[in-house]
Amino acid sequence: MKYIILIFLHLCLYTGFVENLCAQTAQKANLANEYFNNGEYEKAGQLYVTLFNENNKNVFYFGRYVQCLIEVNDLEAAEKTVKDELKRNQDQLNLYVSLGNIYERGGQQEKADKEYRKSIEKLTPDQNMISQIAGSFGQLNKIDLAIETYLKGEEITKISNLYTYNLADLYRRKGDVPNMIKYNLKFLNKDIHNINRVQTDLQRYLQPEDFTELQTQLYELVQKHPSDPTYPEMLQWTFITMKVYTKALRQAKAMDLQFGENGRRVFEVAGIAYDDEDYDNAIDGFSYISENQPKNSSFYIEARRGLLNARKAKVTKRFEYTTEDLTKLKNEYLDFFNLMGKNTQTAALMMEYSEFEALYLNDLPTAITTLEELISFGSLGKEMIAQAKLNLGDYYLMNGDRWEASLFFSQVDKDFKEGNLGEYARYKNAKLSYYAGDFEWAQEQFKILKGATSKLISNDAIDMSVLIMDNLGLDTTEATLQMFSKADLLIFQNKFTEAILLLDSIKIIYPNHSLEDDVIYLKAQIYKKQKKADLCISLFENLLEKFPEEIKADDALFELAELYEEVRKNPEKAKELYEKLYTDYSGSTYAVEAKKRYRRLRGESL
Repeated sequence: MKYIILIFLHLCLYTGFVENLCAQTAQKANLANEYFNNGEYEKAGQLYVTLFNENNKNVFYFGRYVQCLIEVNDLEAAEKTVKDELKRNQDQLNLYVSLGNIYERGGQQEKADKEYRKSIEKLTPDQNMISQIAGSFGQLNKIDLAIETYLKGEEITKISNLYTYNLADLYRRKGDVPNMIKYNLKFLNKDIHNINRVQTDLQRYLQPEDFTELQTQLYELVQKHPSDPTYPEMLQWTFITMKVYTKALRQAKAMDLQFGENGRRVFEVAGIAYDDEDYDNAIDGFSYISENQPKNSSFYIEARRGLLNARKAKVTKRFEYTTEDLTKLKNEYLDFFNLMGKNTQTAALMMEYSEFEALYLNDLPTAITTLEELISFGSLGKEMIAQAKLNLGDYYLMNGDRWEASLFFSQVDKDFKEGNLGEYARYKNAKLSYYAGDFEWAQEQFKILKGATSKLISNDAIDMSVLIMDNLGLDTTEATLQMFSKADLLIFQNKFTEAILLLDSIKIIYPNHSLEDDVIYLKAQIYKKQKKADLCISLFENLLEKFPEEIKADDALFELAELYEEVRKNPEKAKELYEKLYTDYSGSTYAVEAKKRYRRLRGESL
């Protein structure tokens, strides 16, 4: 028993000694690295040589010690140190690279090249050593020698594609785009799970003109390996990256047919095209699924929904759509409901249809009936029902029923005390009080909503709070703000003629009032809804010229840039306006999006 206890005590003492020794080594290594990184090479060298001797001739410490000698220009000592180590350990081939570097630093290029060649000629199938030699050449920016090392390594190990990723990176550093692409695709062939890494690297390093070479190589691989989905998928990715959605869809459809993917890939590409506002290709993709998949398939309903949304966006995004366009779209919605019915599966499309009826066809009874039917299903998620109630409140308000609107907003407020939906409901109720001329109560609610978790709600609340605060009490009757809020409500109700008459009355009765910039902005919103682009642009430009410091200036600037980009088709002017927004109004909520759009118009990758 005493013997066992004695052994245990010895073990504890030995363990403590080892731990203490490791701690000392780590402390010394950290100090050496700190000296090295700070350029204090003499101090670092002294520590590295000690660490080398104390740690079983560690290769890293030796290499750092030699580097310190080179950095202080003691090439003679560096040469002697490396040669002595070579005599002790001739299998350490990276010593030849170190010796070559010393000779090259001393201007002896011929001797340097000879040592570099030795390190490659003496290579064995040791994968770690191959990586060390190639890595040493890479650190010295000897790219061709590093490439040669890896290629010979694959040859002598008889393992193909062993160093494909390393070679791809070296060819990138060399500026050899075809070989960079070649070895990235070899790396992909090695393991399909590498696809995200390969795509990230190619997107980061290839210039737009280089994608032609990538596609050429991919076409060759598709023909060589017709049953492998990897290369067609990469080809599709190149088209998406270049925003050539027609070809991306063609590729997706071909793969869908070949590999029996039930429309999944086509659906994804159509969705990407839709998000990028390429509605024709979105319609093409969603139509393909609608026409080729059965009604009970995974993507059928969502594809039909995507198809209708794409067609709606294509129609309504234009400033010149006609009643005939809207009627045709309505019939497509009705055809869908006749086919699939109105139920929990089609509830999302019912929500979108009601919005279309209310905002574009001005058929509020149909919009209200559709949402009331949706709410009656009962088995929908709470969030969807809440959103339906918020929309219902809007439509009742548009129909002139303020109390019914307030009822729905209050129900959502009660059900969602926390989160965006509840905050949005409270914002809408505050807006109701503003419309009704109860400015003091509305102001109190907007002040609270300044701290909303949703930045959009918070910013809108701040705008409303500032509007009321700047104009409340400027005249004893509050008449001007009451006229303005009534005009604002009329616009919400799509009663544009009455709203314009009221806004013009403000300018006549109360010239040079502090609401003048808000009046201009509100009239611009009317013309925007009426698709009168020229009048809208003129008013935004007038506002920016006369009131560049007012709260609506950044809103006007962003919307003006959008009009030049999307309606006037003048990307140069739009680019100029987006740049002005994110530089002159850097604190604006639009600044980030403006910069993103500016970069996109410049052709930059985002």
